[in-house]
Amino acid sequence: MTAHLYLVAAGSLAGRGPGDVIDLDGDEGHHAATVKRARVGEELLVADGVGVLARGVIESVGPGSPQKMGRVAGGESPRRRGAVVRVRIAVVGPVSVPGPRFVLAQALAKGGRDELAVETATELGVDEILPWQAARSIVSWRGDRGSRSRAKWQSTARAAAKQSRRALIPHVAAALTTAGLVERTRVAAATLVLHEDATLPLPLVQLPTDGDVLVVVGPEGGIDPDELRALTDAGAMVVRLGPEVLRASTAGPAALAVLCARTRWRAPGCG
Repeated sequence: MTAHLYLVAAGSLAGRGPGDVIDLDGDEGHHAATVKRARVGEELLVADGVGVLARGVIESVGPGSPQKMGRVAGGESPRRRGAVVRVRIAVVGPVSVPGPRFVLAQALAKGGRDELAVETATELGVDEILPWQAARSIVSWRGDRGSRSRAKWQSTARAAAKQSRRALIPHVAAALTTAGLVERTRVAAATLVLHEDATLPLPLVQLPTDGDVLVVVGPEGGIDPDELRALTDAGAMVVRLGPEVLRASTAGPAALAVLCARTRWRAPGCG
């Protein structure tokens, strides 16, 4: 079984080498020591979320500072006993990902379907996620709700990256309007818009070897014709996955699986 992966602050593995020590504390220390019951001598993985991965061995497990938990009605936030897991690094270095770079433009959807798409796309290796405020999106990210919703997507991507042993947490951008998505299309190496009326099968599309490949998924009501026209005028290709019509939560990940199977999953050591 692959060793469990734990996340540390971005950039905290920079300059580290074999023999160095790194501490897991806070939520990660608690998760390792209390939830996973990590023990001295156990091997684990540590990633900084921006592409650097270390493999090491637990040297010690000790108590840490008390941590605040959620607030309870009528009182102060309760505290739980923290833990510090000290890890001696054996191997550390950047993780290379074969090109091109995959970007999911996911239209906002109701019922948590967009969050499910974020979770599965992260597990499949997406490099960046663009929340798209499409014309037919029932959900709207405005004001505080937009900030909270983006934070939830970021948390979902982080958890999925950890679960799937990824050294890179995909960046979740601020919500884009259609005009913003059109601008991203203009500078991308390729943009693939999933559409049920398309005749070009996704597996037959010629892919670039580097640069951004955008995969655009519309909301439950489909992509507005004016939006589709604007995207194709900017250089997007309209493609289809197959005869079935997939939900907003599954279309993007299904397309990513096809693209990864044609590119990075064919590289040695990728699975």
